[in-house]
Amino acid sequence: MWSQVMENDSTSAFEGFILVGFSDRPHLELILFVVVLTFYLLTLLGNMTIILLSVVDSRLHTPMYFFLANLSFLDMCFTTGSIPQMLYNLQGADKTISYLGCAIQLYFSLALGSTECLLLAVMSFDRFVAICRPLRYSIIMHQRLCLQLAAASWVSGFSNSVLQSTLTLQMPLCGHKEVDHFLCEVPALLKLSCVDTTANEAELFFISVLFLLIPVTLILISYAFIVQAVLRIQSVEGRRKAFGTCGSHLIVVSLFYGTAIYMYLQPPSPASKDRGKMVSLFYGIITPMLNPLIYTLRNKDVKGAFKRLIGRGNITRFYSVKPKNET
Repeated sequence: MWSQVMENDSTSAFEGFILVGFSDRPHLELILFVVVLTFYLLTLLGNMTIILLSVVDSRLHTPMYFFLANLSFLDMCFTTGSIPQMLYNLQGADKTISYLGCAIQLYFSLALGSTECLLLAVMSFDRFVAICRPLRYSIIMHQRLCLQLAAASWVSGFSNSVLQSTLTLQMPLCGHKEVDHFLCEVPALLKLSCVDTTANEAELFFISVLFLLIPVTLILISYAFIVQAVLRIQSVEGRRKAFGTCGSHLIVVSLFYGTAIYMYLQPPSPASKDRGKMVSLFYGIITPMLNPLIYTLRNKDVKGAFKRLIGRGNITRFYSVKPKNET
């Protein structure tokens, strides 16, 4: 069907790409549409709730929840950059995306994904200081440093995206416009090129090591020290609280880095293309939806803030009443 659409590419007025997605399994598209839409709405609701609580509850005005609010905002942007287009392609026969739309989707998915890699590492550093250097926590993790770490994550992520997107979109396609994916990602777009992509794949692997393997290694080192410090805590309650907050972060790290490493650091293989789509679905849709659930269900502070928000009667009243200890 797609070959008929692009039969005469030289004279066709269409300038863009065809996101093949799961069109070879049309019986799955309706199910996927419902599942993806549900997960997207839950993602928006959950992450907006965390951002709201982090802003309006003075008890959550700490570095940990500042970074968590950044993560929630990032996940909302990440899903919004890809899911609406995916839902559009799933609900009908039209699987096209304009060249500009594909470029924008590629740029923002790379930028936000790279930023999340670094932000999760920053969050692990915050937990390391909180547990291993508790007496110096407020001195080390001061507001200026938190802003600098968050800004460095965002700037680095977007800078990497400029490089990756430019190199990918400059590759000659020679009329190939069928992307065997449901969104514009670097590995899928590189397969369209009619020239040797070895240099691009090597560069992508190198960048993936910088943004995936190095951060996850630093996270594991941080948590090795954290585990040692937690085991020295005499109080059972204190030990449980420390493991609770760190456990939430470790779950998020495992879900995100595990799927991203599988996607970007495995050798290319034709047999892995369908698995690659499912993995992309996982870290692009399911993980952003699970993040707020993981942090709220395992975190007494967030659950307490939510109860206080509900207990105020309505959000307007909550905004209008300032806690006495708020600065």
